[in-house]
Formats: sequence, structure tokens, C-alpha cells
Amino acid sequence: MVTVLGAGSWGTSLAVHLGRIGHDVRLWARDRALVDEMRVRRANTVYLPEVALPDVVSVTATMEEALRDTDLVVSATPSHGCRAVMRAAAPYIAPGATIVSATKGLESDTLLRMSEVIAQELGPACPVVVLSGPSFALEVAQQLPTAVLAASSDERATELVQAEFRAAYFRLYGSPDVVGVEMGGALKNVIAIAAGFVEGLGLGHNALAALITRGLAELTRLACAAGGRRETLAGLSGLGDLVLTCTGSLSRNRHVGIELARGRKLADVLAGMKMIAEGVRTTGAALALGANYGVELPIATQMAEVLAGRSDARSAVEALMLRRQRAEAEAG
Repeated sequence: MVTVLGAGSWGTSLAVHLGRIGHDVRLWARDRALVDEMRVRRANTVYLPEVALPDVVSVTATMEEALRDTDLVVSATPSHGCRAVMRAAAPYIAPGATIVSATKGLESDTLLRMSEVIAQELGPACPVVVLSGPSFALEVAQQLPTAVLAASSDERATELVQAEFRAAYFRLYGSPDVVGVEMGGALKNVIAIAAGFVEGLGLGHNALAALITRGLAELTRLACAAGGRRETLAGLSGLGDLVLTCTGSLSRNRHVGIELARGRKLADVLAGMKMIAEGVRTTGAALALGANYGVELPIATQMAEVLAGRSDARSAVEALMLRRQRAEAEAG
């Protein structure tokens, strides 16, 4: 039995995937109305309407029922709700159960990564494995080829997740670099908002290539300052996820940037979205971490100005282009 906490697009996709490859799955959602509809329609018509739920996937709004007799728990809630959900789940999670963190983001007030939040709420008895990499939920649900990382300090937990999640279309590489994997997954969302600016302003492929390259340098500096490995950021959870999120039409953060570049207000853009654009919250957390570590984050700084309404997309791009020119190896 596998439990998935969170029935957004990614949680639903993972539940479908796990059910399809032979697991009995319980999918938990906070919204009882959504649960009732999914039970009747056998699909998540709000977040993933094109994909049918396998018969082995049951849906519940009751935490105790969701976690009964399970030793593999997937956390797929938005970053701002992760702590509350883990706190509610803690009394029902079996000691020693493996927790898979499938959320890409940082906790805004503590600046903690999601695996750190989970560890605080559940304690050391439950190993945590981070699942990250270039993986649009819809494409995984459609069984399109996808490669991701499973990262943990517990090698046996990593191997367990690799074995239990693997499919002909879903490949998992292992990594001990939890910091690098999580930082790459969170920070790429900030760069993706800027990529939306490039698209929305019609600035062309040259500009997008430059942004992705400098964005990778920016997130690598911060991730390494936090203890991550440079080579991790050159892999799936860094460069791979960054390219996907900055170029893919399914990217929520890129969509936010496109709409802001077209002159819409942030509140209006977010109000029209069913799913969470994690980069909006992560931008401020990234800047706070950068200040803590003494790391310059010019792209994130400009994104924060636009998100706060103090600047606009075109001015942000111009500010980045007019920064002092340096040698590439030393440039921030």
C-alpha cells in the first residue's frame, strides 16, 4: 500500500503512476467535495481531467484512513501547506515508514527545504527521499518517458523508492545530495518566471538561452553555498529541470511570467490559476537565503521587484542587461 498526500496535478499523477505499475494506492485530499467528485468520475477533473484513475487508487479526505497499513508515503502538497499536512499525518504514520517528498519549494518563514520540514514534524524514525527532476505531471500520467532523481542520505530508502517507482517510461537515478537536489528543484521556478518575461515580451531565443545559462549559474551559487554539490546542479534536478520549466508550455511559473509581461497584475494572474506557481513564494525565500550566505542573486532580485509591483517585466530585463560586465567565471 502506498499513500499519496495531496491531490493536485502532481499528487494525482503519481497516484495514477503508482497504481498503474501494480501498487494499491490511497490518494488523500483536503477538499471533501473534490474527493467525492473523484470517487464518482474516477478522474481529477480540476487538476488532471484527461487522466482516469486506475481501479486500485482509492480517494479519501480522512488522514487516518489514508495512512492505515502503509509504509510508503508520498508528500505532494504545496510547500506552504507541507508542515501542516505532515503535522496532521504524524500520529498515523508508522514508525520507519519511508517518506517521499515530491514538493519543490522552500518554507517562506523558516527558509527550510521540504525534507527538513518533514523531518522536523516526523522525527528521525522515518527516512525521507526527495523526488525531483524534469517531470510535468501530465506527461508522467500519459506514460511519456521521464527521468528523475531520488535523493536521500539513507541509501536503502533511495533504493526502495527507485524499485517501487520504476516503470518502462519512468527512470530514477539515485543521489546522496539532498541539498543540491532540493535547491535546484526550488530555485529553477524563480528563473522560470523570468523565462516567461522573455516569451511574453517576444525577446527571442538568444535571450532565453542567456537567461537559462545565467539562471543555472545563479541557482548553482546558492545551492553550493547551502551545501549542495556543483555536479548535481549540472544534472537532472538542476539543468534538466531548469530547461523544462523555462521552455515547456505546461510550466506554471513560466505562465506567470508571460502574463506579467503582458501587463496583467500578479493577483489577477494567480486568481485565474487552479495550480500553485511555487516560484512566486520561493523568490523571497531565495533572496533571504542569498543574504544569509552572502550570495548575489540578480535574477531573483529583479523577479522580486516585479512580483512586488515595484517594477515591470521590461524594466527588469533591462536592469539585468545593463549590469556591469565582467568575465563569465566571476559574474553574478
